[in-house]
Amino acid sequence: MKKIVLLSLFMVPAMLLASGDAESSRYFAQTGRESDFWPRVINFTIFASLLYYLIANPIKNFFKGRSEGIAEQLNEIEKKLQAAKDEKKEAQNRLDESKKRAEEILADAKAEAILLAEKIATANQNELALLDKQLEEKMSLEERKAARETIDEILSENITADDIMLDEAKVVEIISKKVA
Repeated sequence: MKKIVLLSLFMVPAMLLASGDAESSRYFAQTGRESDFWPRVINFTIFASLLYYLIANPIKNFFKGRSEGIAEQLNEIEKKLQAAKDEKKEAQNRLDESKKRAEEILADAKAEAILLAEKIATANQNELALLDKQLEEKMSLEERKAARETIDEILSENITADDIMLDEAKVVEIISKKVA
């Protein structure tokens, strides 16, 4: 539909100009000119200058405003881009710091674990030594206790009032029998 309208807008004036009617020939006869080229050029110049006078400032203002708007948008985008770069750099710095801190924490944790393991091992060794010492003391105490009980038993069973006159060799013999 638009094509037909556009075609008719261009074709109708062309057909009217192509039809050389009697009026146009009468114009040429009255004015004494064969063509009206120069008056048309002057009319076009006047029309173009009026059109320029009326439309030039609004068009200039429109394009100037558009240029300023684009420049402002570009500046705003550049500011946002710079802010994003700064934030990225700051985030990268924080990430690096976090990595360093994590490495330090791991190193500290490993050192602390080693110290705790050594402390626990030392405490266990000390406790084992103490237990061994207590075992030896208990064993020696039990040996002395057993020896006393054996001596008391032997003396109470084998020694009577009649045997008080025993000599030392006899007492040693009785004790050695009981112990063995």
